[in-house]
Amino acid sequence: MTAHVGMLEIGGISLGLREGVIGLIALLAVYMAFVLLRMRRLHAPPPVAAEPPQAAPVSAAAVAPDEEAWSAPGLGEEVLRSGLEQEVAMLRDEVDALRGELAALRDDLQHELGQMRAAQTVSPIYGDAMQMAAAGYDPAAIAERCGIARAEAELVVALTKSQER
Repeated sequence: MTAHVGMLEIGGISLGLREGVIGLIALLAVYMAFVLLRMRRLHAPPPVAAEPPQAAPVSAAAVAPDEEAWSAPGLGEEVLRSGLEQEVAMLRDEVDALRGELAALRDDLQHELGQMRAAQTVSPIYGDAMQMAAAGYDPAAIAERCGIARAEAELVVALTKSQER
């Protein structure tokens, strides 16, 4: 009897990696079939009885006053209508709030777009200086970083502030 690597011998039957994988696939297939059958049963409509159960006759005295109120013509429709009107009012309020948020986002986007257009119209030499000024850097830091005169940096900062207004 030779021992093979990765082989298991049980009762004269040798099982290798290939047989193990095939066995796992078979178990997985059986499990999937079981799950699918259970799902089908959940989605199937309940069985309908051949004869519907007959209710015992109810006397007028046995009906509660609340049940009489609900059976009044138009009352159920009125309750349904008022509930729907409340829901529509709530949805309208939500739409108004969303419109406000959308308008604020639109304003922010237009402001940022204006800044980007202004930065694009500036000479490429001053593009970095404009971005730094828009970010709030002081003229000395802009002049040092971009290699421009401090007076130019102050002009860039003033230009950026005037465009923001």
